[in-house]
Amino acid sequence: MKHNKALSAWVSAVAEHTKASKVYWCDGTESEFDALTTQMVADGSLIRLNPETHPNCFLHRSDPDDVARVEHLTHVCTAKEDDAGPNNHWMAPADARARMDALFTGCMQGRTLYVIPYVMGPPDATYAQVGVEITDSPYVVINMHLMARVGAPALTRLGDRSDFVRGLHSTGELDPERRFIMHFPESGEIMSYGSGYGGNALLGKKCHALRLASHRARAEGWLAEHMLILGIQAPNEETRYVAAAFPSACGKTNMAMLVPPAEYAGYKMWTVGDDIAWLFRGPQGEVRAINPEAGFFGVAPGTGPTTNPVCLNTLGRNTIYTNVGLTPDGQPWWEGIGTEAPAGTLDWQGRPWSPGDAPAAHPNARFTVSKNQCPTHSDAADDPAGVPISAIIFGGRRATLAPLVYEARDWAHGVFTGATMASETTAAAVGQTGRVRRDPMAMQPFCGYNFADYWRHWLEFGTAAEGARSGDAGAESDRNSGPESAARSGQYSGPHSGPSLPHIFHVNWFRRGAEGGFIWPGFGQNLRVLEWILKRCAGQGDAVETPLGYLPAADAINLDGLDLDADAMDALLSVDGAAWNQELDAIEAEFAKYGNRIPSALTETLADARRRFAGSKAA
Repeated sequence: MKHNKALSAWVSAVAEHTKASKVYWCDGTESEFDALTTQMVADGSLIRLNPETHPNCFLHRSDPDDVARVEHLTHVCTAKEDDAGPNNHWMAPADARARMDALFTGCMQGRTLYVIPYVMGPPDATYAQVGVEITDSPYVVINMHLMARVGAPALTRLGDRSDFVRGLHSTGELDPERRFIMHFPESGEIMSYGSGYGGNALLGKKCHALRLASHRARAEGWLAEHMLILGIQAPNEETRYVAAAFPSACGKTNMAMLVPPAEYAGYKMWTVGDDIAWLFRGPQGEVRAINPEAGFFGVAPGTGPTTNPVCLNTLGRNTIYTNVGLTPDGQPWWEGIGTEAPAGTLDWQGRPWSPGDAPAAHPNARFTVSKNQCPTHSDAADDPAGVPISAIIFGGRRATLAPLVYEARDWAHGVFTGATMASETTAAAVGQTGRVRRDPMAMQPFCGYNFADYWRHWLEFGTAAEGARSGDAGAESDRNSGPESAARSGQYSGPHSGPSLPHIFHVNWFRRGAEGGFIWPGFGQNLRVLEWILKRCAGQGDAVETPLGYLPAADAINLDGLDLDADAMDALLSVDGAAWNQELDAIEAEFAKYGNRIPSALTETLADARRRFAGSKAA
């Protein structure tokens, strides 16, 4: 299968350009993984962990200046700057290629060039995609082993075709001044230089499965989203699935591996994916989703027996840890793991550590592990047909403002809800943490084209109008006609009226009280909110209409066994009209960045929100 002419020609050209000393074609086998990890332990780039407590587990320490995504150095290179939009850093394709060609010239001299064919998604799925990453990093290879389907499945699906995503990566000198991640969505190419961090170097993940895939999805009528997929099975009932979008390090993995509270005995949770979902129309018009990934690349700090026991039980064997602490007996350690660090523990840079020092694990320390090890892994995750989605949930960290949960009134209002998401930033990206930034659909770092066109595509997706796409620049009358117009007033289909759109909700697990603590207990208790959400999707849950949307009616959320009084629930579900009027001002300013390219359905929904909140102080 190596004889694919387009692939072989590209590999040869890259090997010549980079002056690679050796070319190695990865096959994705266990023996290959073992050989590479043995090699890396020998050269010191991996540390083998205690084989008795953590069999086949390894620790990698990255350069201290290479520990997170570098959004300010990540570019979308479309022919027209407006097509990339103000939500992306743009560079003209010719300029980007010239810059990257110069960086890659001779950069693999003395190094091995690894060729990694991979499939994103179940190999037989209609929407699965083949990519090939060329890299000089064996760390990337072993991570891709766990995160994608590497080797024969990819080459078999590719066959003789030339339409694979081409990803070129080199760690270079790990110099922050010579670090760029370039995306060419119109030609299906990625070039990444100067970083070994997962989001910058594992090109099948954010680069391919979101930035490039979102651009392709628009052209083909589906959605590539930064979403978990969770199956919820009540006793004696069929499993229903939700897709949920949260910014990185805001609880996606915890929710994807949710453990029901004791009051929900008999419920089963099924993990389909924790980070990325590709959504599409099924044969009956229903919305379905697949997880394109084969593993988890999760944040370690905060993962423990209370917050996410399922995830903790997924780890501990066949796992790669990055930038965590190390105990004297060779075990990984991080803040929140559930045990005290023993004396002699080293921090993520290999320095002696004591309690009271800076965190032993970097706040963005990671684990990489196959999804098949997850105790709640769903067999449906490998179903080429995907799973049917009942609800789409948006959320983020908001200490104030956003209530615990509310439901959008219709599809257009739901798109508006996702488009106006905001969240307090975390350590997953370089920059200041704790500030509030706009993060539409949790896709701010990952959308491969202009957000205005992306929101229009969401509106059109909701109408299921074949071939409808009006995101190109043109007359305003053209932009405001067609399927988007239908989405403005369209209601969700009833639960028994044929194929229905998922209902759209917003949640906020992170609202704080007057003393600064979280009001809602979160974690497994979030199932109480999900229960109400699924009832609403079935036309059963009680709700009250507010200017914001539909909120749970009194006693609609089951609080049995939960130490939460009525005052706390009132605070969690309060809607401050004055504060929301200020929020609408901020939303209007954000929309203004997109000029007349923004869909009128969103500006009309904004105007409707202003009318609903007019004169409102609290609701």
